[in-house]
Amino acid sequence: MALAEIFVYGTGGHGKVVADIARSCGYTLAGWIDDNPAAAAYTWETFRLSHPSGAIALGIGNNTLREQILDKVSKAGYALPPLIHPSAVISPSATIDEGSVIMPLSVVNAEARICTGCIINSGAVVEHECLLEPFVHISPNAALAGGVRVKHHTHIGIGANCIQNLTVGAHSIIAAGSVLISDIPDYSLAAGVPAKVKKSLFKPI
Repeated sequence: MALAEIFVYGTGGHGKVVADIARSCGYTLAGWIDDNPAAAAYTWETFRLSHPSGAIALGIGNNTLREQILDKVSKAGYALPPLIHPSAVISPSATIDEGSVIMPLSVVNAEARICTGCIINSGAVVEHECLLEPFVHISPNAALAGGVRVKHHTHIGIGANCIQNLTVGAHSIIAAGSVLISDIPDYSLAAGVPAKVKKSLFKPI
């Protein structure tokens, strides 16, 4: 039985995956929202006029844009339920905050904390006592060993691995297939086996 209607914000590929997960969780997909007026969807303003309340899922892969959209959706009073695919394995002691999406075959183990607006993509592993700060994206088949802290707005690439008890800095990108064996500073692009910082990313003034 359907839990409720839900709208997906974002009509791209990531949004389509999120819509599938919402359906698998028992929601009825009621429609789409997109700020591109050419999309076959409500714009934000037309949506607010026609649907003054309800639930919204975030179908935006970009961490910064996802934060901006979550902020305006939340301030407007809409619900942002976390979505967890039925095939994901989630520890009863894990915490998953609003606006986060846990995709098929992923694992979130004991006492892990998944903060607001995160993405745990297909087949990813987040081990015990990890902390994912807001708006982190863990790509497919990436794995974090126990006690890893990933700071806000960081993207861990496909198939990357991180040994236990490390900190991955904010606004960083970890390239696909990398192996992290040491901490990564904020605003860094890291790549390789073992991963090394290749360059510093732009830090707003």
